[in-house]
Amino acid sequence: MNFIEFVKRYPDEASCIAHFRAIKERQGIVCKKCGSREHYWNTTYNSHDCKRCRYRLTLRSGTVMESSKLPFQYWLYAIYLMTMTKKGISALELQRQLGHKRYEPIWAMMHKLRSVMGIRDEQYDFEGVVELDDAFFKTHSEEKDDEPPKRGRGSQGQSKVVVMAKVEPKVGRPKKHKKSSSFRYVKMVVVPDSSALTVNQAVQGGTRAVTTIKSDGWRGFNRLSEIVSKHVRRTVKPEEASKVLPWVHTMISNAKRALLGINHQVKADYLQNYLDEFCYKVNRRYFGKELFDRLIVAAVADTWYGKARYNCG
Repeated sequence: MNFIEFVKRYPDEASCIAHFRAIKERQGIVCKKCGSREHYWNTTYNSHDCKRCRYRLTLRSGTVMESSKLPFQYWLYAIYLMTMTKKGISALELQRQLGHKRYEPIWAMMHKLRSVMGIRDEQYDFEGVVELDDAFFKTHSEEKDDEPPKRGRGSQGQSKVVVMAKVEPKVGRPKKHKKSSSFRYVKMVVVPDSSALTVNQAVQGGTRAVTTIKSDGWRGFNRLSEIVSKHVRRTVKPEEASKVLPWVHTMISNAKRALLGINHQVKADYLQNYLDEFCYKVNRRYFGKELFDRLIVAAVADTWYGKARYNCG
């Protein structure tokens, strides 16, 4: 759906309310008080009122929009721009386009939507062949550190991330200058440290036991054989890593470029949200206009509320 079609379909607040209402009714309305499924629409309060006990369930209740005072049109426009723009959009740019006076509500809205993306991707676990590597993303922290600056792993101003890329080996001999496997999906998990136990927990949360993990010889991957059926570990030189694990390094590079190009500087507390957005869009890169509709459904689903894993402001 291009921008002209979007404007024609959702020209005002009423059309946006009607769209969110239709999706919620399609999912099914259940009274929180008595469990009844019979409701009528209250146009005064934009709510579904229970026919049995008169309990009022607002259109925002149980969704990503709960407790938000922003117009429904803002939410729909944000979902459109976050899904239909290839490189994404910053909160400052969205604020400018919406003409909203304050930055913070727009910033919080976008982080809530990123959290929805992360929760949706959590439903899918990898199996088969998975390339695994660790990465360090430059982040900003407001906490003052009196220690002298460090270099390399564990240095200040960097957040540790475990990256998994689901791949499918190609049949036959690969062509010259072509990768020997095809890329399918990616997961990125921010971790507090580089211990083998922490890495195992991150990998176990995103893969199934029948997975074959391919990694380099870093000591943080020492215990992966405890949680997966097969661990192919290979010690490689830094300059050869992109050849041995091509897709996971491609995803790391793409994610870093995306964050640097749009947001310039990311706080460590919110890095996972930004990575969730990147992975969500990469994993659904062939969805086209369906990506917009899918995120709306996920945002309206009543299973969202209370499950946001990361600080959304």
